[in-house]
Amino acid sequence: MPDSRPFDAQCRRCQRLATFLEEVRHQHPDYVAAPVPSFGDPKARLLVVGLAPGMHGANRTGRPFTGDHAGLLLYAALHAAGFSNQPEGLSPDDGLVLTDCRITNAVRCLPPANKPLPLEIRACNDYLRHELQASPAPSVVLALGQVAHQAVLMALDLPRKTYPFGHGAGYRLPGGPWLLSSYHCSRYNTQTRRLTPEMFAAVLARARACLDAGVP
Repeated sequence: MPDSRPFDAQCRRCQRLATFLEEVRHQHPDYVAAPVPSFGDPKARLLVVGLAPGMHGANRTGRPFTGDHAGLLLYAALHAAGFSNQPEGLSPDDGLVLTDCRITNAVRCLPPANKPLPLEIRACNDYLRHELQASPAPSVVLALGQVAHQAVLMALDLPRKTYPFGHGAGYRLPGGPWLLSSYHCSRYNTQTRRLTPEMFAAVLARARACLDAGVP
C-alpha cells in the first residue's frame, strides 16, 4: 500500500499550487493561503472529506468549510445530526466544536478555479490515507463529491469501478470503513437544487444511524 504521512503545514510538493498560494498571499495578505489542516476530533468515527479549500473560505480562515457558502449547509446539517455544538462555522475562533466528527479535504491547498489536477490529488493522497488509518472502527467516511469519493478509494487502494460515485451511495469497504457519498454542498449545487438541505440531511442522518447501529 502507498505511504501514509501526517499533515505537513509547510508542504510544497505541488509546484502549481505552491505558486498559486504565493500569488494569493500577495493579493490578500490577511488570508492564511497555506495548506489547510483537518478540523475536529482526530479519533472521530465520522470523517467528512471535501474537495479542496475555497478561495474565500478555508483558504482565508485556515479551517475547512469555514466562512464560505459550502460551510453554511455542512455545519447546519452536522449540528442537526448531533455532530457539532452549533449550526455555523464562520471563523476559527467562533467556538465551534465537532463531536465524533472530523473534516478534511482530498487536496489541502487552494487550486486555481477550484479544480485540482489529477497529479495534485495523488500527491496529497497520503495525507488522506493517514486520516483514514487514524479513524477507529467502526467508522463512516462521508465523501462530498466525486473527487473526494475517488480520493478515498485511492487512499484505500480500491478500484473506482467497483464503488461508483452517486449521491446517497453507500458501500462497506473491505478491511475499512463504510463509505457514504453526497453531492458536494457547493454554492452551485445548492442554488441549482441539485442538492437540497433535505437531501443532505438524509445523508447525515444515515451516517448517524450507521454509527449508532454499527451497520449502515
